[in-house]
Amino acid sequence: MSVAGAVGHKFVTEGEYVDMTAITKEQSGSYECISSNDISAPDVKTVKVTVNYAPFISKAGSTGTPVGQKGVLQCEASAVPGADFEWYKEDRRLLNGLNGVKIENQGKQSMLMFLNVSEEDYGNYTCVAMNTMGITNASIILYGKTAYCYC
Repeated sequence: MSVAGAVGHKFVTEGEYVDMTAITKEQSGSYECISSNDISAPDVKTVKVTVNYAPFISKAGSTGTPVGQKGVLQCEASAVPGADFEWYKEDRRLLNGLNGVKIENQGKQSMLMFLNVSEEDYGNYTCVAMNTMGITNASIILYGKTAYCYC
C-alpha cells in the first residue's frame, strides 16, 4: 500500500496500516491511499489526516489608546481543535459586558474591546488560549497615548 500526501509526504507499507510516527501539524491534509495486488486493478481512496496541536499565539500586540476613546487588544492563536480564549487583568478574569469591556471571539482571534478607555484601564492584560491539547498565554499592554498630533 502506498499513501501520498498533497505536500509531498509519502509512506509505503506492506500491511494494511500506515504508522505516521512523530507527525507534525504540517503533515495535516488529504492523502491518497493506493492499495494494489497482482489480481486486480489498484484501489484508490482519499483520507483526511488532522493533526491536533496545542495553541500557540501568533499575534499579540500592545496598543496605545487615549482616554475617552475606544480601545482594542487583539490576540490570535493557531490550534487544532480551535482555541478557547480568556482575558485577565492582573489575576482577575475579565467577563464579557462587565466593567465597560466587550470580548469578541472570531475563529482564531479574540478581541478585548474597551468602549471608553479610562486611566484605570491602562496596564498589563493576559490573553489565555487553550484547547484539549494544551494552554498558552501572552501579555499585552494597554497604554496611554495622547490624542493630539504634534506633526
